[in-house]
Amino acid sequence: MRLPRSFLFTLFLGIGLLLVWFMEARMSSYFIMVVGFVGINIILAVSLNITNGFTGLFSLGHPAFMAVGGYVTAILTFPAMRKAMFLPDLPAWLAGLELPFLPALLFGGAMAVIVALFVGVPVLRLKGHYLAVATIGFLIIVQVLLKNMEGWTRGPLGLNGLPAITNLWWIALFVLTCIVTAWRIKFSSFGRRLQAVRENEMAAKCIGMNLFLTRIQALCVGAFFAGVAGGLWAHLITVITPNSFSLVMAFSIVVMVVVGGSGSITGSVLGATMVTLLTEVFRPMEEQLGLYGMSEVLMSLVLLLILILRPRGLFGTDEPIFLLPDEYRGTRKAKGIKKQ
Repeated sequence: MRLPRSFLFTLFLGIGLLLVWFMEARMSSYFIMVVGFVGINIILAVSLNITNGFTGLFSLGHPAFMAVGGYVTAILTFPAMRKAMFLPDLPAWLAGLELPFLPALLFGGAMAVIVALFVGVPVLRLKGHYLAVATIGFLIIVQVLLKNMEGWTRGPLGLNGLPAITNLWWIALFVLTCIVTAWRIKFSSFGRRLQAVRENEMAAKCIGMNLFLTRIQALCVGAFFAGVAGGLWAHLITVITPNSFSLVMAFSIVVMVVVGGSGSITGSVLGATMVTLLTEVFRPMEEQLGLYGMSEVLMSLVLLLILILRPRGLFGTDEPIFLLPDEYRGTRKAKGIKKQ
């Protein structure tokens, strides 16, 4: 008997809410922190999948959007009494402004979208490794600006003592929003346009698609959720510095997408969960043995093993068949028969 997708969604949602309630009520602060990192990385991986997986781009600039959103959210929620001391160059209207968390998060995401529009116009005309190099340059530019705008960001010192507002409820809300948004995009006409651009640019252009507009729309959606993830992250660890958003983070997010399968939302969720948990497991080992950097080596070996055994990642571009809309299930079954 086939279960309705609405029933499955309600079931998963109910189980998720019960787990969040149980962890917030019963688990230690360290465990909650780790689960929080898992949730934030899921947002980052799924949102990058919209850009890289659905559209076929290769962007390494996701941490830059995360930094923009994180700093905007942090400044908007920073206590007004402390802004005059730590951030003397802020305009008077901004120095006296102290917003609630949700509007600050949304403003952070919106600012990341504005930056994505500004950067995407010149950058998205590039492809392949040229695009990767350009987005690395964009990430470095953002880092340098954050370090040098000391009156706005405190420079390399960053902002510390941020309100510890982020909890598992906030993270769960935006994990759900990000996954539902990505799912709705993938199985919509817009999602089919994105995948058409990924599979065959020339064919997509011949049938009248605006390749540049399609790409920049995908970049903006991904940037919004990256900005929100930056705000959640900053208020989870209560500090934000320019060095937090490095090229290492960019590669880590790409690894999460590649491990799960570029184009698969389910794969991004599992890839982000696996990479985050393995990193947390390996970190105490390297501290005990004194072999710093061992966690990165072990993660690289795990990645190589997955890519050798599953070159397209755990899920490739697919989703579990029981989660697919009815009109896609027949196609999947037909593909399976054809392969046999």
